[in-house]
Amino acid sequence: MLDGFDACDICGTNDWRLAFDGAIRNGTFGHSLDKARVGTCGECGVERLEESLCPDETFYETDAYRQTLKHGLSSGEYFAVADNLQRYAFDSIPISTVRNKVVAEIGAAGGSYLDQICGATASNIAVEPCSIYHDSLISRGYNVFSYSADAHEKFVGKVDVAVSLQVIEHVRNPRSFLSDILPLLSADGTLLISTPNRHDILMNLLPDLFPSFFYRAAHRWYFTAETLAECAHLAGFSVERTQFVHRYGMSNTLAWLRDNKPTGHVRLPGIDQLTDGFWKNYLEDTGRSDCIHMLLKPRRSS
Repeated sequence: MLDGFDACDICGTNDWRLAFDGAIRNGTFGHSLDKARVGTCGECGVERLEESLCPDETFYETDAYRQTLKHGLSSGEYFAVADNLQRYAFDSIPISTVRNKVVAEIGAAGGSYLDQICGATASNIAVEPCSIYHDSLISRGYNVFSYSADAHEKFVGKVDVAVSLQVIEHVRNPRSFLSDILPLLSADGTLLISTPNRHDILMNLLPDLFPSFFYRAAHRWYFTAETLAECAHLAGFSVERTQFVHRYGMSNTLAWLRDNKPTGHVRLPGIDQLTDGFWKNYLEDTGRSDCIHMLLKPRRSS
C-alpha cells in the first residue's frame, strides 16, 4: 500500500505498489515537477499518478490546460496542431464507418475531428468541458455538451459512433467516464478510445530517462492494452478490436537514444520513408507503439 493513494477508481482495490518515483513532465518538454510518484494497482494493474499532483477536473473547463501545452485557443492556432493528428483516428474509424451516422466526439476541443467528417454524417455531437470552444462549435452546427451525462436526455441510445482521443488518461474516474458514454450508444454502437501506451518501446530502451518524459502532471492514468480492456469491461463494454498505433518514425527513437530528448518528426540522414514504415509496423505488431486505439461495443447481457 502507498500513502496518498485511495482505492482504485477502476477496480475498487486499495493495493498500490510504487511504479515510479522522480521528476515528471509538467506541460511541454523542459518543464517538470521534481518529485512525483506513480503507483501500480495490485488488482487490475493500471498505473496512476498520486492524486495530490493531479489537476482538478475544472482545470479542463478553462484555457489552463491548453496554455500548459502552449496550444493556442484561436482557430488558426488550434487547428494547426489538431488537424494533422486526425489521420490516426481515420485509420481506426474510416469515413465509411461514420457515413449517415450520428457521431459523438468526447473531448472534442475545437472540433477538428468533427469538421473533417461532418459532410458525411447525419448529425454530430461535441462533448467538451472547455466552454471557451462552445460558441464556435455551436456556430458550426454541432450539438454541444460539457459532459457525456449532459447529453443523456436528448441522445440516449442514438449515437452510432463515438470517439474519444487522448482523453481517458486525464479524467478523475476512467470507469465512470466510460459508463457515462455507454447510454448514448445504440445497440450496435461503437466507441473508439485512444490513449498513450504504457508499453511504449522507449520505456524499455531508456528506463532511467524516458519515464520522466512519459509520465506527466496532466495524466492521472497510464494504460496498457490489458488494463484499458479491463476498465472497459467493468464499465459495461466488450472489446471489438485493439490496435497499436505509432505516430513517430525510427529517427525519433534513434535521436532519443543519441540525445536523450525528443525531436518530434525530424528525419535523420539515412532514414527514409521505407525504414520508417518497417519500424512503425514492427512496433504496432509487437504492441510497443506510443498509442493504443481500442474499439468498444456495449456488452450484451448473457
